[in-house]
Amino acid sequence: MPFFSVLLMLSIVLLSPVMSESYVLAENQPKECVILLHGLARTSGSMDTMARELQQAGFVTVNIDYPSTEKKIEDLSEEAVSQGVISCREQQADTLHFVTHSMGGILVRYYLLLHNIDELGRVVMLSPPNKGSEVVDTIGDWSSFQWYNGPAGGQLGTGEDSMVLQLGPVNFPLGIITGNSPAFYDGWFADMIPGQNDGKVSVERAKVEGMTDFLVLPHNHTFIMSQEDVIDQTIFFLRHGKFDNH
Repeated sequence: MPFFSVLLMLSIVLLSPVMSESYVLAENQPKECVILLHGLARTSGSMDTMARELQQAGFVTVNIDYPSTEKKIEDLSEEAVSQGVISCREQQADTLHFVTHSMGGILVRYYLLLHNIDELGRVVMLSPPNKGSEVVDTIGDWSSFQWYNGPAGGQLGTGEDSMVLQLGPVNFPLGIITGNSPAFYDGWFADMIPGQNDGKVSVERAKVEGMTDFLVLPHNHTFIMSQEDVIDQTIFFLRHGKFDNH
């Protein structure tokens, strides 16, 4: 038998057990499930890119579609978040994370006030109106706004009747990414908001007491969840509990 053929056979024999062992280890790794929640007047399709990248990074994903314009935040929270938790548990996940866009983050905050998730890992909120939005203050009583955004939209203002301002501090690992570069089509909304904003929510009003880390990137509210740097930072926070900027 030629010398090189012998070497090839020996290398296959020697390498095979190692490859088999590493595969078994990978199969036995703790399963981490990420529940994705879209924002107001959007669908789960808006989170597809994020979900796909999370899957490639090794996470199991549950991308929830919920009727964001049909009910109040309290009802949407119970239905959408519960559905995600149940789906992750059905897949025998050891850890449950959340990645949310806009109002999706408010649903998680409300849910965690009422429910304990033993497997809770980390939460990343993208452009959340944690302290409301002046846009709602300005045009929230317009019939066109109410028709398009439904009951939940009217709960996102900054006044005394703002539902979000009644939620209090968070007590879970939370990373927030928000934008400061409004899209041209949001110029009118951006003018309603004092200071830096993403066209819907100001940088300051995206913050919440108790958050773990905060990051501002040059994106707009509508498409922040699909940006490569946002996705990379989201994955980094889920793995390390902080953003990759320190």
